[in-house]
Amino acid sequence: MGKTSDLTAVQKTIIDTLHKEGKTQKVIAKEAGCSQSSVSKHINRQAKGRKKCGRKKCTSSRDNRTLQRIVTTNPFKNVGEIHKEWTAAGVSASRTTTRRLMKDMGFRCRIPCVKPLLNKKQRKKRLAWAKDKKDWTDAEWSKVMFSDESKFCISFGNQGPRVWRKSGEAQNPRCMRSSVKFPPSVMVWGAMSSAGVGPLCFLRSRVNAAVYQEVLEHFMLPAADQLYGDADFTFQHDLAPAHSAKTTSTWFKDHGIPVLDWPANSPDLNPIENLWGIVKRRMQYARPNNAEELKTTIRATWALITPEQCHRLIESMPRRITAVIEAKGAPTKY
Repeated sequence: MGKTSDLTAVQKTIIDTLHKEGKTQKVIAKEAGCSQSSVSKHINRQAKGRKKCGRKKCTSSRDNRTLQRIVTTNPFKNVGEIHKEWTAAGVSASRTTTRRLMKDMGFRCRIPCVKPLLNKKQRKKRLAWAKDKKDWTDAEWSKVMFSDESKFCISFGNQGPRVWRKSGEAQNPRCMRSSVKFPPSVMVWGAMSSAGVGPLCFLRSRVNAAVYQEVLEHFMLPAADQLYGDADFTFQHDLAPAHSAKTTSTWFKDHGIPVLDWPANSPDLNPIENLWGIVKRRMQYARPNNAEELKTTIRATWALITPEQCHRLIESMPRRITAVIEAKGAPTKY
């Protein structure tokens, strides 16, 4: 037998219906499956026209709409700034009330997603590229080798894991994370296709056209032999200066390798970006102490990528293209 506040909507409906029919509270309680006191309190509450007890809300619906408009207009403000602007509009409420109402409205404080800033010309080119490739089949995309560079750091900042610890264990080495002012990092080049991943290249210097062509010679060509054998393939890379240099274009022509035309600032179209994300998420609990240990961890994690994972990412290309067309060239969730 529950309290009045525990009555379900079905029980309340049964009580109201039977009460209108003139049934006694004892009969109603038996039919509704609750205590007679709960029936009595519910009937009395309905008779007095009081829907629920408790402290009266300090804000009106109009005040709440004002708060929602403030948050929607500038979602990057913190609670203090939002509360200050809201009270300046004539609302009398505490900071706790502001936070609670924002939560009730469905707002949650989250790390914002990062998307490339595209100008009108770039969006137009992305849209044209997507429309040109919208009829490509999975078989055609499987012939494309996707490539990209990514930076890995020993410290991943606020994206690192939390720790479970007891009171007094804050300084326990087991519960602490190492922190350095300038954490070592490595730049990695990699390639993938629907058949799997190729060997990684750790870049030691700034990548110019000459360095990039060395990477192509010693890492991309072996990756092509590994993933395609003697079959034809198309190579993909973005429009970084080293990639779009004339000498690099000449290198591809001399080796007879076609290059996929690619729109600027379009990491959301490149499935290898998702692959880098998978590798970094798997590494978040690793604790390398120096650059060499970091490289070892990256190699080991990269080796765990399966051809099935790569194939699923390649299969997402039609969906990515559809999303770009629907967004009229704007950045997408991918």
